[in-house]
Amino acid sequence: MLFLASLSKRTVVTLYYYNQFAHPLYKDKEFLWIEKSVIIKFMNADKNYPKPFLKWAGGKTQLLNELESRLPKEIRERREIDCYIEAFTGGGALFFFLKSRYKIRKSYLIDNNRDLILAYKVIKKHPEKLLKKLSLLEKKYLRENELKRADFYYHVRDAYNRQLLGFDYEKFSEQWIERTGSLIFLNKTCFNGLYRLNAKGDYNVPHGRYKNPKIYDPDNIQKVSKALLATKIIYGDFSKCSRYAQKGTLVYFDPPYRPISLTSNFTGYTKKGFSDNDQIRLANLCKELADKGVYILLSNSDPAAGNKKDKFFENIYNGFNIERVFANRMINCNGEKRGRIQELLISNYQYAIR
Repeated sequence: MLFLASLSKRTVVTLYYYNQFAHPLYKDKEFLWIEKSVIIKFMNADKNYPKPFLKWAGGKTQLLNELESRLPKEIRERREIDCYIEAFTGGGALFFFLKSRYKIRKSYLIDNNRDLILAYKVIKKHPEKLLKKLSLLEKKYLRENELKRADFYYHVRDAYNRQLLGFDYEKFSEQWIERTGSLIFLNKTCFNGLYRLNAKGDYNVPHGRYKNPKIYDPDNIQKVSKALLATKIIYGDFSKCSRYAQKGTLVYFDPPYRPISLTSNFTGYTKKGFSDNDQIRLANLCKELADKGVYILLSNSDPAAGNKKDKFFENIYNGFNIERVFANRMINCNGEKRGRIQELLISNYQYAIR
């Protein structure tokens, strides 16, 4: 199973079917043969793991195997992480993936989106109250026709934006449950799963058209809550990770991607956005952490995909390992621009891809 764990589901299924029709001389070789029961067990294993509770642009779900194969060798062999920090947490796909497969002694999730961090805190400590709210929202939404669903969506969105005025993010109240429930509802029913704020900080994504969106997901919310129990959830700038990182800490950065064209500039997850100066500031922090013996793994867009002469990341991450991988991007307002794109994985250590 250790061998299987290093492979993608597609690879494992391919191996299984190859075994069934392989030439008899090779079919029984130990390195090739995989029992059907083992395949089924492997394919069903992910059902027991927590998944991101929000759709999130740039989410790493379909890059998880690529990311795991590039973890430090010591971590992969021991299956243990002494300290894990994820800045720009977003949907937290890599965190949940690692949490279910590795023993993580200390973990920190950091993000500069107040409502996202609020949602993590609510799920961690008040999953039952949140689920009650989500159940009510789902029932109200699904019983309506398409026109009334849109009306209900905009009613919730307007209330969500109005609630921001004077909202207390520090002291828990029932408003925390209300706001997080609305956030998840909007995320599951909005156009293309976007999270976008305008200059005023208002959520402004239009209604989507989903026949049966899964708003109420008690099984996953409970698993997410359990995964978060020993995790410190922090609102703030990515630079806060330096307070917790020490030698041997694994830090994963997944910042808002640098646009690869004039029409792909979307970093509106907070009203402040994320500029080239922020990218440079992040690169300087990575160098400081690397000097402390911290393991750095970072993902970003590949500007060379739009302009082969653009060496922005090669320049600011000079001395780091830079590798190109392909990922599928399904969140884009223009359907023609969704699909397979080239991305960068940047690290400060050597690894051997299995």
